[in-house]
Amino acid sequence: MSSATSTRQAETVERLFAAGLQELRQAGHEALTIRSVAVRAGVSSATAYTYLASKNHLFAELFWRHLAEMSAVRTTGSRAERVQEAVRGLTTRIAEEPELAAAVTPALLGSDEDVARLRLRIGAEFASRFETALGSGAEAEDAVREALLLSFSGALLQAGMGLMTYDEMADRLAPVVAVIVREE
Repeated sequence: MSSATSTRQAETVERLFAAGLQELRQAGHEALTIRSVAVRAGVSSATAYTYLASKNHLFAELFWRHLAEMSAVRTTGSRAERVQEAVRGLTTRIAEEPELAAAVTPALLGSDEDVARLRLRIGAEFASRFETALGSGAEAEDAVREALLLSFSGALLQAGMGLMTYDEMADRLAPVVAVIVREE
């Protein structure tokens, strides 16, 4: 494959993701189709399906990219403060794109192979942020990290089901973090 071909493919992928986010914001996740994203991106449906297995794949990829743009986790202050700030950073970032948040919950529950791969990357991002916030010696605290991940993912699911808003998540999780993360 030539450099020009790989550059053109990368540009096509970026156009598809930009068009997908625009379409999601305007049409919503239920009305969005890969065909409508392709039209918005100025490519054929066949080209779009070359890069996107499904709309769930699109939503998971957009969510992953949205998380990947976050700033680093703070490493100063108490452990509980750092973890609470990491939770607040994640929930704030998720709440910035409400249509994406609404789309990604059902998407991540799917069995699509591309979604499964991204689900692991997203989970690893959450785990890495919590591990960084916990600080040194965190490797020995697998149960603490696991409790944080389970609490956070449970809150994400509840927000996705409409039982709380994404904006409320950080406040609801703050006392949970305080119970899980004991100061040294």
